[in-house]
Amino acid sequence: MIQQQYIDSGALEAYVMGSASDQEVKELLYMKATYPEVNFALQQLEVDMEHIAQQMAVIPPVRTWGKISETIDELIVRPVDNPEQYQTDKDDHNFTTGNQNNGPHYIEVESESNTMKINKVWKWVFAAVFVLGKIFLGFAIYFYLENRQAQLQINDLKTELRQLKK
Repeated sequence: MIQQQYIDSGALEAYVMGSASDQEVKELLYMKATYPEVNFALQQLEVDMEHIAQQMAVIPPVRTWGKISETIDELIVRPVDNPEQYQTDKDDHNFTTGNQNNGPHYIEVESESNTMKINKVWKWVFAAVFVLGKIFLGFAIYFYLENRQAQLQINDLKTELRQLKK
């Protein structure tokens, strides 16, 4: 009975997802050691999560392994820098090397695409919000003026009614 309540409480899911507190982890480990049903439920949950992860896995592009391999090879071939060759300037703000080339240093960045689709979408969203804002502002001013005019007419009618009652 206690085991089933503990299993249904969601503590196992929190543990498997890594969001359990230290106290919850200690309690789970105690329950796992004490009750075989909890241990079995935890194992089943881990197996289920592994199946879900395998089903939702995204296959990387074909050339990804080649890029990773090239990067690893580049790191292996690269000579180890001597820390003594780096020195700081007078203000201790910028690091410089002993054999410094004058000129900018650039890091090459490769991209799959030259465009950012999200920027184009946001541009239209902002334009639509701006236009809608102007339209709503126009309606607000119009209805404000209409309301003010209606209030003046109501006051005039009240005045006329008072005069007629006298």
